[in-house]
Amino acid sequence: MPPQYETHQRHTLRDLVQSTLERNPHLARRRLRVDQTDDRLVLSGNVDSFYHKQVAQESIRAASGGLRIVNDLTVAD
Repeated sequence: MPPQYETHQRHTLRDLVQSTLERNPHLARRRLRVDQTDDRLVLSGNVDSFYHKQVAQESIRAASGGLRIVNDLTVAD
């Protein structure tokens, strides 16, 4: 696979997952970020509860393309 196609494919998947996260009403107005490496999606940012941390993770699972999801969200004290 040509490198430019692989980069475009990666960018498109990350955008799709980020958009899915932003449309979730439970996560509105939170600054959450999704980054993609070769074999995983890394979810980062701050949420108010462990419930929101789990909701964020599960909301992107269907759009993840089968990549491993690493949940690095921080729960505020």
